[in-house]
Amino acid sequence: MGSNHLGEFLRARRAALRPEDVGMASYGARRVAGLRREEVAVLAGVNADYYTRLEQGRERNPSGQVLDALGRALRLDADARAHLYRLAGTTPDDRPFRQAPERVSPALRQLMDGYPHTPAFVMNRTLDILATNALADALYSPFEPADNLARMTFLNPAGRRFYTDWDRAAQATVANLRQAAGFDPDDPRLAELVRELAGRSADFARLWNAHTVRGKTQDAKQFLHPDVGPLTLTYQAFDVRDAPGQQLVIYHAEPGSDSAQALGLLGSIHATRRQSEPRR
Repeated sequence: MGSNHLGEFLRARRAALRPEDVGMASYGARRVAGLRREEVAVLAGVNADYYTRLEQGRERNPSGQVLDALGRALRLDADARAHLYRLAGTTPDDRPFRQAPERVSPALRQLMDGYPHTPAFVMNRTLDILATNALADALYSPFEPADNLARMTFLNPAGRRFYTDWDRAAQATVANLRQAAGFDPDDPRLAELVRELAGRSADFARLWNAHTVRGKTQDAKQFLHPDVGPLTLTYQAFDVRDAPGQQLVIYHAEPGSDSAQALGLLGSIHATRRQSEPRR
């Protein structure tokens, strides 16, 4: 009889979860640690006998839908989910695997705060800004709220003043959203955002219908900030390893340049304003 790597993996991950980890009540004495097979089957929405056959190696060709359901039931992260697919002899699709509302890890927030002289923020594929450091707050202070780069570009009046080359920024923003649609065309968050933007901005609707697709580039960006004037910044975007779809974006000014001096001044202005704000 051949090896049963898939079944061994499922058993091990089942044993690592307690009923309270998945919001289930625990009844009766448990002879072994972890969830029962029947409990995993209920969580995944599959037949208990079918799940038992998977663990025992008598069923070796689960569908992608079943694998996704098992991944959710067993609380697998992205790496473990990909491993589950490989053990089943297939590959996961490109749709992001959602377990919970998007959060930025405390460790990543701490890393961002360690860059006091350059703006840094985390965003997702739909360009929602999930976390910022102090200088990113200062950079985007003309926007209220600074919550989504696409909404800020097309719907906030500050956008056309803030982006020196607004047409270029608008085209890049829509191309980024089109790329997001390729990862998960049925993403309700993306659909909601596109409906809002297309309904309120003819420019967005025109660019969206052009179907241009592009990810983040390394081009310099030019801003006009009401507090410090023109800024020319380059940036790097890094995929967040433990949160697929999230990116850490870090802006950078050429050392010794007017933009570097302006960034320093902007940070000082922002810090002074925060100190003068009444405590809540």
